[in-house]
Amino acid sequence: MAQVVYGQTFSGGVVHIPPSKSAAHRQVLCAALSRGKCTLSHVDMSEDIKATVAAVTALGVQAQYDEQTATLTLDATGLGSRNAVIDCGESGSTLRFLIPIAAALGASARFWGHGRLPQRPLGIYADLLPSHGVEFRTQGGLPLEISGRLKSGVYRLPGDVSSQFVTGLLFALPLLPEDSEIILLSPLESKGYVDLTLSILKEYGVAAQETAQGYHIPGGQRYTPKNSQVEGDWSQAAFFLCMAALSPTGAPVEIQGLKPQSLQGDKACVELFQRFGLDISWQGENLVARNLHAGEPFGGLSGFEIDASQIPDMVPALVVCGAFSQGETRIVNAQRLRLKESDRLAAMSDAINGLGGKAETTPDGMVIWGQPQVKGGLVQGKNDHRVVMALAAAAFRCQEPLVVTDAQSIRKSYPGFFQDFTKLGGIAHVLDLG
Repeated sequence: MAQVVYGQTFSGGVVHIPPSKSAAHRQVLCAALSRGKCTLSHVDMSEDIKATVAAVTALGVQAQYDEQTATLTLDATGLGSRNAVIDCGESGSTLRFLIPIAAALGASARFWGHGRLPQRPLGIYADLLPSHGVEFRTQGGLPLEISGRLKSGVYRLPGDVSSQFVTGLLFALPLLPEDSEIILLSPLESKGYVDLTLSILKEYGVAAQETAQGYHIPGGQRYTPKNSQVEGDWSQAAFFLCMAALSPTGAPVEIQGLKPQSLQGDKACVELFQRFGLDISWQGENLVARNLHAGEPFGGLSGFEIDASQIPDMVPALVVCGAFSQGETRIVNAQRLRLKESDRLAAMSDAINGLGGKAETTPDGMVIWGQPQVKGGLVQGKNDHRVVMALAAAAFRCQEPLVVTDAQSIRKSYPGFFQDFTKLGGIAHVLDLG
């Protein structure tokens, strides 16, 4: 286990945002399903992406990564039905995407996972898949064994669960011989992630139409091999916007590598941090953020109510900003955050309170009462990459150094985070405690 000691200094500057983990998962899977040879550029082999690459490898795909060029080459000509053991690591995306894909291929597969992944919900698939040709053997989580072949048909599921279930079906159902329907029984949360899925499917020659009730998926489709580049990750940009907001001197942060027209739902971070009071503008292709009121009480920031139903991954960064904004910041419609790598609502509340701030959880979110400064000290990262990264900006408002446990968890999504943070003048001393 490792700890990171964050310091109070920050000078700002330029950061090149890493590739989108959400997009990379989807592009790897589309390339694998093309049954051809594809090259993906601008790929960061985080632990989650390694899990997805390993999963498609277990299904017969050959993969090779060039670290120097950040290029992943996939030869999917060997993809097919087989007995597969798939270790999903701690990646919920890998698990929930691969279950219906393996079923559509007719593979007999055993799924494993680590950390909190074995406890994360799979009940939607347990309810749906057995009636569509798939034998589903589990004791309530992982390990999970499936066999049989997925059948076309009507798939009814609630929309207020992880959108990963919808995306998994959208990958698999086009491979089946006949048309299928996804019918949502309640409004879809995190719709931006499904929109991203549809966009990437289209790039690889696969179509699905949004309907009044859900999605229509024509059967008998083929994925087309292609070479593509992974766009920058808007969910990671939120951490740097938070740093700009809490910078004690108003030091600007220039973020490179983002796609202004991206379909990533987390692009909403621009509007949300602007509502806190951060000045954000596009300068050419770069996003520039600066707190023009850094010298004022609370840095000129003010809290407000945030509906997190479409942006769950941004909540840790928003909580940190709210902890140092005047008044009350309320997070609502965030109950699914209890089922992430940690219970993120409890983790962030405990962290803020542990530093000397004031926060409490609610049934569906959090309430944070802003403080100009807090004491600092030791808090738990809960083995959650987004908790560990979000707290970097909190150090700017701490009277003492801020120590966060489980620093190694950043490898899950952003292995280079500490290096990028220090390039901006931040302090991140990582202590390996064995």
